[in-house]
Amino acid sequence: MNQEPNALWRESAATLAERLAKRELSAREAVEAHLARIAAAEPALSAFITVAAEKALARADALDARPAPVGPLHGVPVAVKDLTDTAGIRTTYGSALYADHVPASNDIAVARIEAAGGIVIGKTNTPEFGFGAICRNRLYGPTRNPADPALTSGGSSGGSAAAVAVGMAPLAHGTDYGGSVRIPASFCGVASIRPTPGLIPAPGRALGWDTLATHGVLARDTADCALLLSAMAGSDLRDPTSLFGDRDDGSETRLGATADFGVATVSQAVRERFAEAVARLERAAGPVARRHPDCGNAMATFRTLRAAQTRHAFGPMLAKHGKALTDTIRWNIEAGAGITADAYLEAQAARTALYRRFVALFEEIDVLAAPACGVLPWPNEDGEVTVIDGRPVKSILDYLGVTAIVTLIGFPVLTLPVNGPDGGDALPFGIQLIARPGEERRLIRLGRMLEREAGFTHRWAAAWAP
Repeated sequence: MNQEPNALWRESAATLAERLAKRELSAREAVEAHLARIAAAEPALSAFITVAAEKALARADALDARPAPVGPLHGVPVAVKDLTDTAGIRTTYGSALYADHVPASNDIAVARIEAAGGIVIGKTNTPEFGFGAICRNRLYGPTRNPADPALTSGGSSGGSAAAVAVGMAPLAHGTDYGGSVRIPASFCGVASIRPTPGLIPAPGRALGWDTLATHGVLARDTADCALLLSAMAGSDLRDPTSLFGDRDDGSETRLGATADFGVATVSQAVRERFAEAVARLERAAGPVARRHPDCGNAMATFRTLRAAQTRHAFGPMLAKHGKALTDTIRWNIEAGAGITADAYLEAQAARTALYRRFVALFEEIDVLAAPACGVLPWPNEDGEVTVIDGRPVKSILDYLGVTAIVTLIGFPVLTLPVNGPDGGDALPFGIQLIARPGEERRLIRLGRMLEREAGFTHRWAAAWAP
């Protein structure tokens, strides 16, 4: 898979954007280089459900004809997760029920990417409606891990993570409910940001005040994540959660760390990798306090809210289509049966109390580090995670406890890859860096420093290296 060392697909999004703005490079050249990389990598990785080659090239030509750059992403190719509507480009939501669906309009996140000059190059693979630990569906997949094609890329933004990891796109959009941006980033050795819910608005959301899910970004470094995030961020009056600004004051960052929040199921291999990562974090950034708030009822709370909202959103589809849906989406919908209003409101009250306990902790620290998944990447053929370290788990959701707890509180998260201590063949592993709501800039400052000082950086997998 080796190619010339100066190939455009290996350049960062920031570098491409600068060259495109200076007209040292045409948008067509940038798109053609990434389409060639997609052709070389697919279908081996199964990262894209749809490649929008003709539309991307037409947009590139239109941008090249403009007298001046149209925005900070002018001419930069961007991959978009196939849960998100793209006008004129097939959007399947990972479901055979929507195999031929072509939306008439863009989701606001995509509209903002295009307004900033970005070019949607294709739609990345996802499990059906984003539910599942393995990035496959009845249309395509599984998406394979660039480090080892037998392993999962993570769900549910696994297509996006694999695409940026091997240079099929410099930037990728994702969505995150329980860890769907953070876990694929960790498994594929790239960076991601799950922002404060509402920073990227969702004005079409049926439950307007719900903050469990959010758009997110994936790239090979923090600066590129920040570039895509800035394009999509901004308030929208139709989304009642989006009315706030960045609250980072630029002060020194006090660090904390927890391997499991006291309750999450975390494998021994992850604990060992995390301990080594925290040691490197401490050497690069100063003392790290080992602490976490009381999270005793967090996973029960997450399971109740997730099940109830899934039932609300997809229950009619289950009644209508039944076995046409995958086993995983059926399990998720059926888990919400029988949840009473009292149980749902009790879970919301427990979520509120958990949030306030985290706020209290963050009076003592500014950023909390945690693993980005409870396990390391596993074989696609194994399906959902049912056993960790030889012990059966209670639920197929247990492996994502370390991400689900952060989902509940809605704090922003930067995920960075942490390579093995000897730079050898260790499986990909990543850490979450969690800050107060609205402090994405603090995370970006810290992430760029850790990339320089601690080596928390993307490395090309051997099979896909330039």
